[in-house]
Amino acid sequence: MGLSELFWNASLEELKSGYVEQGDRYLCLLCGRQAEKGIINSEDGVLYEAERYMRSHIERAHQSVFAYLLDLDKKLTGLTEHQKSLLRLFYQGRSDRQVQAELGIGSPSTIRNHRFVLRERERQARLFLAMMELLKERDRYAPGFVDPHQTARMMDGRYNVTEDEREEILRKFFPEGVNGPLKSFPPKEKQRLVLLREIAGRLERGRHYREQEINQILQAVYHDHVTLRRFLIEYGFLDRKPDGGRYWLKI
Repeated sequence: MGLSELFWNASLEELKSGYVEQGDRYLCLLCGRQAEKGIINSEDGVLYEAERYMRSHIERAHQSVFAYLLDLDKKLTGLTEHQKSLLRLFYQGRSDRQVQAELGIGSPSTIRNHRFVLRERERQARLFLAMMELLKERDRYAPGFVDPHQTARMMDGRYNVTEDEREEILRKFFPEGVNGPLKSFPPKEKQRLVLLREIAGRLERGRHYREQEINQILQAVYHDHVTLRRFLIEYGFLDRKPDGGRYWLKI
């Protein structure tokens, strides 16, 4: 199961912690970093057992699970920038008066009203989640959709892809199998998304690549490696340093 699938299938408690237990290891849901049970990990001269190391990693690499989730695309969280600003300050433990002063809006009572609205939204989300769980137990005709990767930079109709559609696209454009070369790079963005996700799977999580290394990997997939590299970045699968000196997998 890929990292995005683990992320979307995680329980509420697992999402809150930011990692999952998988057999003899712990895996970060935010970036894929792993820690093997029974192995002592050292960081900055401090020794950690596996689970404690994973919690330390999340603090160091992602600041917090809350911060990571808050920075996800609006189409994933449903939050406006204003709501994100409020939640960020609430999480920092600011009072209503402090939040009002920092954001320069209304009065402390205005901030209390925002807290009330957010609490109402939480109740609605709990009920909706319960209904969807019950629906999944009864809806025999619901297609299996491909979960979006959590680092997606936009969310729209191009992410409306079923598992059957994904398999059909992969067979069409990878006639020699998904480990072979790409037949062509399609103009339809839904098809591009499926293909780019598959191509991103050829890269190792946690590894930083030089530009030459990325180019060699992508050239083995398709002759126009520059186009592949550009779209991998545009769709949020790949990131790089401003000078292009290092590339790494985001999902």
